[in-house]
Amino acid sequence: MAFLTDLAEAVGPALRTERAELDRVRTDRSGWTTPEVPAAVVRARSVADVQALLRLATLHRVPVVPRGAGTGLAGGAVGTAGSVVLDLSGMDRVLAVDAENETAVVEPGVVTDDLAAALAPHRLWWPPDPASRAISTVGGNIATNAGGLLCAKYGVTRESVLGLQVVLADGTLVRLGRGTVKGVTGFDLTALLIGSEGTLGVVVEATLKLRRSSPDPVVTIGATFPDVHAAAAAAAAITASGLRCAALEIMDAATCSAIDALVAAGEGPAGDVPALAGRGAFLLLQTDGGAAPDEAAAAVALVREAGGDGAVAGDPETAAALVALRRAAHPAYARLGEVLIEDVCVPRSALPAMFDAVAAIGARHGLPIPVIAHAGDGNLHPNIVIPPSVAHAPGEIPDVVWAAGEELFRAAIALGGTLTGEHGVGVLKRRWIEEELGEDVMALSRRVKAAFDPLGLLNPGKVW
Repeated sequence: MAFLTDLAEAVGPALRTERAELDRVRTDRSGWTTPEVPAAVVRARSVADVQALLRLATLHRVPVVPRGAGTGLAGGAVGTAGSVVLDLSGMDRVLAVDAENETAVVEPGVVTDDLAAALAPHRLWWPPDPASRAISTVGGNIATNAGGLLCAKYGVTRESVLGLQVVLADGTLVRLGRGTVKGVTGFDLTALLIGSEGTLGVVVEATLKLRRSSPDPVVTIGATFPDVHAAAAAAAAITASGLRCAALEIMDAATCSAIDALVAAGEGPAGDVPALAGRGAFLLLQTDGGAAPDEAAAAVALVREAGGDGAVAGDPETAAALVALRRAAHPAYARLGEVLIEDVCVPRSALPAMFDAVAAIGARHGLPIPVIAHAGDGNLHPNIVIPPSVAHAPGEIPDVVWAAGEELFRAAIALGGTLTGEHGVGVLKRRWIEEELGEDVMALSRRVKAAFDPLGLLNPGKVW
């Protein structure tokens, strides 16, 4: 095929066509696998590789699927039939750190934890804190507008990106945004690209807004409750009081039991971690800054008013153990069986109602649905466990799971919420997007897509 011949000449060994490589990019961390097979993978090493691919793709009318580490949870970066998957994970350099102006310039393949390590000697940090931070990339965070444990206080990825360099569908390289902390010249195209899931352009460089590391203490609180409804009510009360916890996380009873089983099997966090099994729910809180001790005391009082039993961690080791337990949730779920990790968001005051809705949906369909939630911003992750008794092909989502997911999404929307708080729409949620956005907004969004990508070559079939 002429296209692949031209592409091989343009990018050399970055072009990969062996079947194992093609199969690698047919799935992501959601567990869903597309039956389609892409034509090739380009493991980009430079902006020039990205531009060469997109110029040739435009010339030959070949679709391109941008991809980072493949840690997405909505099928947003899986290869489609006849496409070239553009793997950006090899573009992983931290190009500059400006400690004076609290910014960094990075390539999209930088792993979130590696960025943290590079910033630490400068006493700086980048707030986005997804649970997958050990393996997810900055480019992936930008593609989905990722959040994480700290976004209740520090915002999602969009609040921590100042500018982008983007290669458009025809290979044109443009610079969006700026290196200054503020600026309102023109449309905010940087914000538009963040969360666009690779459908508008390919991010090849990002200017990040950093924060100065504080010498003030971080106070960690662990609290248990008789049930998840009480924990959700406590979290809502803490937020309504005006307290802005750096982290405010809920784990329901099923999650607590799964984590305890992980620890007992020797696969969980090491050290002296508390047992959670038998708890109705667990609430993890962190306060930071100069007022952290006073805010923690106020939060503990609200926990007790809501019927919980909470206490401040007495030493750094205990605090680290509590955080490690929260981060162990997804490995714990994986031991239960095949899991579809969902992601809905509701107003914080609606958290108790959404937990009730999840429990009812699970009971109605006979599916275990353990839940963790970024309670500080109303973002719940119901994890639908596919029982061994439900027959399905590997990588396929059974009908009963689709039905439960549909009810979850509609329950969130009915409560004034959204289909996705941070994972994106991808393939797995696109059938419900119009129910949330409405016909007019869908039409407007498609016109925006056409302005950036008139031939529809960038990540086709995703989101829209």
